[in-house]
Amino acid sequence: MWLRLQKRFLLVGLLLLLLGFPARAQNAFSVKLPRIILSGIPFQIEVHPTPLLYVRYAGQEVPYRIVELPGGKVLQEGRFTISPNEPQPLVVKGLEMPQSGRRNLEIQLGDYRQTVATRTIPAWLSILPPLLAILLALLTRQVIIALFFGIWLGVTFIYDFNPFLGFLFTLNEYIVNALAAPDRISILVFSLVLGGMVGVITRSGGTQGIVDKLATYAKNARMGQLATWAMGVFIFFDDYANTLIVGNTMRPLTDKLRISREKLSYLVDSTAAPVANIAIISTWIGYEISLIDQSFGSLGLHENAYITFIKTIPYNFYPIYALIFGFFVAYLVRDFGSMYRAEIRARRSGKVLREGAMPLADLTSTEALTEEHIPRRWYNAFIPIGVVILAVMAGLVYTGYRHVTASGETLAGMGWVHQISLIIGNADSFAVLMWASFLGSITAIVLALTQRLLSLHQAMEAWVKGIRSMVMAAIILTSAWAIGQICQDLFTADYVIHLTRQFLTPHWLPLVTFLTAAIISFATGTSWGTMAILMPIAIPLAVKFPGEFGGIDVAHASNLLLSTVAAVLAGATFGDHCSPISDTTIMSSMASGADHIDHVRTQLPYAVTVGLVASFFGYIPIGFNLSDWWVLTIGTVVLFLIVRFVGKSTRE
Repeated sequence: MWLRLQKRFLLVGLLLLLLGFPARAQNAFSVKLPRIILSGIPFQIEVHPTPLLYVRYAGQEVPYRIVELPGGKVLQEGRFTISPNEPQPLVVKGLEMPQSGRRNLEIQLGDYRQTVATRTIPAWLSILPPLLAILLALLTRQVIIALFFGIWLGVTFIYDFNPFLGFLFTLNEYIVNALAAPDRISILVFSLVLGGMVGVITRSGGTQGIVDKLATYAKNARMGQLATWAMGVFIFFDDYANTLIVGNTMRPLTDKLRISREKLSYLVDSTAAPVANIAIISTWIGYEISLIDQSFGSLGLHENAYITFIKTIPYNFYPIYALIFGFFVAYLVRDFGSMYRAEIRARRSGKVLREGAMPLADLTSTEALTEEHIPRRWYNAFIPIGVVILAVMAGLVYTGYRHVTASGETLAGMGWVHQISLIIGNADSFAVLMWASFLGSITAIVLALTQRLLSLHQAMEAWVKGIRSMVMAAIILTSAWAIGQICQDLFTADYVIHLTRQFLTPHWLPLVTFLTAAIISFATGTSWGTMAILMPIAIPLAVKFPGEFGGIDVAHASNLLLSTVAAVLAGATFGDHCSPISDTTIMSSMASGADHIDHVRTQLPYAVTVGLVASFFGYIPIGFNLSDWWVLTIGTVVLFLIVRFVGKSTRE
C-alpha cells in the first residue's frame, strides 16, 4: 500500500513539473557570484541549471534577465539555450553596479527566478592591500609582517569591514588555502629539498671546493659577476631552477670576492625570469603560447601561436634589456644608487651583508660549515648540481612527450625546434623540479658516504639543517601567494585595467600595455597571472584598433600586434622584478642568502632604469613604426652609456 502511494506521489510530482507548476522553485538553478563587487567595474556571474531545469527546457532557448533590486533596473537580458547533452552554465558578463552598498540581484531564467544578495565596495579599496604590504615592507624591512597586514586588510574588506573576522579568516582560509594547489606544494618541496642538498654539499666540502676551483678563473669582482651572469643565462629552461641553482652555487664564490649579497641577488633575479621569458625552449613557452592561441581562437584567427611568439622576441624589450644591463654592470664593474653603496661596503670591509641584515636563508652557521679535516673537492658540489640540471631537462622532455602523445597530437611534419618546444611546453615542470631536487639530495648524500666524508647521521643532519634554513623563505612565499589570492578576490587587476583603458590609442597601445602589465604584476606579485589577465584583452585591442583608425598600413598593424603581445610578457616581468611580494624576487633573496628588503631596495633602481629605457627606447618608438632592430640597437647604446657615465667604479 505504502509503495503504491509513493509511486502516485512521484507521478503527480513529475506531471506538475512538466506543467510548470513550480515556476518559482528555488532549486531550478544555482548562481555563482563574486565575493565582492567593485563599484563601476564590470563583473560576471554564472548561472548553473539543475536537473529540474533540464527536465523542462532541455534543448530549448529560454529568456534570461538580471534585475537589480530594489528599483527593478534591468542590468542585462537575452536568451540562453539549455544544452540537451552536457550541462553548460550561463555566463553573464559586463554587469556593473555603479554604487557601493548591499544590493539584491534577481536572476530570471525561463519561468524560474531567484534572488541573491551582493555587496559592492568602492573600487579604489582593491588596490590598498598590496600597496600596504609593499609600503610596510619598505618601511619596516619585515616582509612577513608587511605581507600579513596586507592580507589582513584585504580579508577585512571581504568580510564586511570586520577586522576580527578578517584576522580569523586570514589564518584559516587564505594562509591555509595558499598551499592548497599541488603546484605550489611542489615549489615549496623543491625549494626546501634543494636547501637540504646545499646543506649536505656544504658540510661535505663540495661548496668550498667549487669556490676554490672557480676562484682560479674568477679572481676578481668582475669575473665573479660575469660568471654569475653567464650561469644565469645558461640555465634558461626554468626561472625557479635558475634562481635556486645559481644563487646557491655562486654565493660562496661571490662572498670570497667581496661581492655584496645585494649584487648577487640582483644578478640572479635579472637573469632568471628574463631568459626564461624569451627562450624558445623553456617551461614558460607552453603557457605563453596557450594564452596567445586562446586569444587568436576567440577572434577567429588561424595564426600559428608558436611562430607568433618567436616573432615577438625582438619586441620583448624589458627582458632583453635586463640581460644586457646586467652584463654591462658586471663587465664594467660600475654601479649607482643603493647598489653602489652596498658594493663599496662589501669591497672595503668584506661585509657582504649590511649590519642588522636578516637573510632569508643562512647556510653559513658553524653547524653547516665543513670540518677542517674534510677535503674540499669541487665535484662533490658540481655532480649534485649537474644531476639537478640534467634531471630537470630529462624530466621536462619525458613528461612533455607523455602529455603530447597521450593527447593524440602528432609531432610529424614539425621542425625539430618546434617539436622540442611543444614537448617542453606541455611538461609538468613542477613535478620535474621536485624529482630533480630529491635526486640531487640523494646524489650529494651518496657522494659524502662513499668517500667517507660524513656518516649517515651527519649527512642527514646536514640535510635537515639545510631544509631548516629555508623555513623563513617558505613562510614568505606562502604569504605572497595568499596576498595574490586577495588581489584576485578584490579584482585589483580589473581596477587597474579600468583606469588605463580610458586613454588607449593604437600608437600608444604597446607602451600602455607594458605599463599596465607592470602595475598589475607589481601589485599582485605574479607575472603569469598578469599574462593570463591581460593577454585576452591586449590581443583583441591590437587586432581591432588599427582598423578603426586611419593612416595605419598592414606592416604597421602587424608590428603593433607583435609589440603588444610582447609588451604583456615584458611588463609582467618588469612588475614582477620590482615587487617585494613576487615569488621569484623572494626566491632570489632566499637562494642568494640576502636580506629580502635590501634586495628589493637595491634592485628597484636598476629595474626602473631598464623599464624606462624599454619604454622610451622600445615601446614608444615601436608604436610609431620604427624598426625593432634599430630600437634594440639604440636601447643597447643607451644602457651602456648609463652604466658607464652614471655608474661609479666599484673595483678593488
